[in-house]
Amino acid sequence: MNEMKIDWDNLHLFLAVAREGGLSPAAKVTQRSAATLGRRMLALERAMGRELFVRHDRGYEMTSEARKLLEGLTEIEARIVRLTARPGATERPLVKVSAGTWTTLALLEKLDEITGQPADIRLRFVSAETTLDMPRREVVIGFRNRRPTEESLAGRNLSRVEFAPYARAAAPERWIKVLADTPSARWLDKTIGNDAVCEVNAPRNSLDLALAGKGIALLPTFIGDGQKGLKRTGGTIPELSHDQWIVTHQDDRHLPEVRRTIDRMCRVLEERHRQ
Repeated sequence: MNEMKIDWDNLHLFLAVAREGGLSPAAKVTQRSAATLGRRMLALERAMGRELFVRHDRGYEMTSEARKLLEGLTEIEARIVRLTARPGATERPLVKVSAGTWTTLALLEKLDEITGQPADIRLRFVSAETTLDMPRREVVIGFRNRRPTEESLAGRNLSRVEFAPYARAAAPERWIKVLADTPSARWLDKTIGNDAVCEVNAPRNSLDLALAGKGIALLPTFIGDGQKGLKRTGGTIPELSHDQWIVTHQDDRHLPEVRRTIDRMCRVLEERHRQ
C-alpha cells in the first residue's frame, strides 16, 4: 500500500459493491448514490495502489486483487460478529441451502471452506431437483438455472453450466439412464429411449456407475472433469447449457451469516469451474 490513509468506510462500501456486482445494486443496499460509490471505490484503489475493478457496461467485475480483499474482509467481518455477539449467543447460526445433486456434491467437497475454520455457521443441505419455496423460508439460499422472477428474491449469476458424456476407457458404449424430472434426464430419455445399460432414479448413481466402468453417464462438466479415471466421450450438449443463479430472500440477504455463506459458496464454485 502507498502512504495514503485507508478509509475504513470505503472498505465497508467495497464489500457492498463486490457482493452486489455493481454500483446501482450496491447503492440500494448502502443508501449512497452510484456516483458516490464510484468515487469511493476509486479513492480506495488509489489508497491501496492496486486495481480492484474492471469497469464495463455490465457492471463492476472484480480483479484477482479484489477477490483476495473480499475473502480477507469476509473473514474479518465474521470475527467481528463473533467478538460482538451477545453473551450466551454461542450457537452457530443455521443456514438452510437447497441445491441439485451436482451442486450439492461440489459444495460438500469443500465443506470446511464454506463453514469456516473454526466453523461460524451451521449448514443444512436440502438436496432437491425441484425448486423449493423461498418466500415461505423452506430454505434461505437456493440454486436455480434461471434468474429469479419473484420480487421478494435476489439473485447472483454464477458460472455457466454445461453437460457432456463421461466414461472410463474400457466401459461399454451404452448409456446409464437417469429417471428424473430434470432437463438432462429428459434429454437422455429423448435421445436413447430404452437403449441403456442401466436405469437409476438418483442422478448421483449414474456417476457411481460410470466410475465403476459400467457405461456412459451424462454429467455436468464441473463434476465430470474432476473425476479421476473418467474422460469425455463426446462434446458438450448445447441445449443443456444454462446459467446458474444463487438466490436468497431480499430480507435475508444482508444477514451476516447469509452473506458469508453466499460469498464462500460462490468462491468454491468459481474455483471449481476454473479447474
